[in-house]
Amino acid sequence: MDATPQPTGPLAGLKVVEMAGIGPAPFVAMVLADLGADVIRVDRPGGPGLQVTAPAYDVLNRGRRNVCLDLKRPEAREAVLQLVDRADVLLEGFRPGVMERLGLGPQECAARNERLVYARMTGWGQDGPLAQRAGHDIAYIALTGALHATGRAGGPPQVPANLLGDFGGGAMTCLVGILAALHERTRSGLGQTVDAAIVDGTALLTAQLQGLVGAGVWEPSRGVNLLDTGAPFYDVYETADGEHMAVGALEPRFYAALLEGLGVDPAQVPDRNDPALWPRLRTTLAAAFAGRTQAEWVETFADSDACVAPVVPLHRAPQHPHLAARAAYTQVDGVTQPAPAPRFGRTPGAVGRGPAATGQHTREALGDWGVADVDALIDTGVAVQA
Repeated sequence: MDATPQPTGPLAGLKVVEMAGIGPAPFVAMVLADLGADVIRVDRPGGPGLQVTAPAYDVLNRGRRNVCLDLKRPEAREAVLQLVDRADVLLEGFRPGVMERLGLGPQECAARNERLVYARMTGWGQDGPLAQRAGHDIAYIALTGALHATGRAGGPPQVPANLLGDFGGGAMTCLVGILAALHERTRSGLGQTVDAAIVDGTALLTAQLQGLVGAGVWEPSRGVNLLDTGAPFYDVYETADGEHMAVGALEPRFYAALLEGLGVDPAQVPDRNDPALWPRLRTTLAAAFAGRTQAEWVETFADSDACVAPVVPLHRAPQHPHLAARAAYTQVDGVTQPAPAPRFGRTPGAVGRGPAATGQHTREALGDWGVADVDALIDTGVAVQA
């Protein structure tokens, strides 16, 4: 049996029930656990479905205990409701109606615990024409315009992994909703349902761009605008060794520092304020960057405010001097992974434990939360102890 770490984060004392799923909901639970919450992940026999790696590398499942319950059995559903009795938050990521069919919907849970914050993480939301449709990140960001806006001129939309929808628009919005509902509860004494949809959150992330569209200063074509690689001073350039440097020299003083670092005479380059001249300016900048290796450019711009940075692959990011100095990554059971964020002055977050196998903590966690007759649940197969 694992020793239970004593949480130190700002959410210490918060009790969360996570109904096991994939993608953004586990990310939400991970962050809550990183920040000190006691999170129990309720898994099903065989796990939640999509398993692309060994459990030790399933970083999204770190920091919490895993119990396994056969929710087809009424005794298992009663065990979940006993967890709800003691919980501050229930988090689920199923299609609309699944929890209701299990007898674990918001109304049933509120009847047991009126202070419960019931967080629902979906792609399409709890209502609307697509609410019952299957989907993944790529489809959600497609409908919001975010995918259309990502890519180079003349090329197709470029998929930003599943960072923008699942975790940016989805999980982070859900976290804000949970924390806001908990704050409101301090005034009302009541919980509420949080409907966190990836499409809603991704649409929210496009707020600035929608404003620019409305003002008529954002063209519908890809790769021709200020922030979508249209501007040559906000783009990525290949170096002599086939690596890349990222340039974000938007403000004039940063642009001046860029030209200085590149050794380019400002009087010899096209006017950056004229979009018609951007192709010529891009050619000049590309030729300059192609003349040295990435390491040489890193050294050149090391003390510059030109807003130039090397494009670092994922496997090398933990070794970058700045990220290493800030301990932005940590190791858990030999697996390198991002450290908890954000940081707190008095109550730092921490990774309390590595990812758990399905049912690894069934007896321990259910017992700690006061669920009745845990041994009987295991003996009859209602609950599974790994």
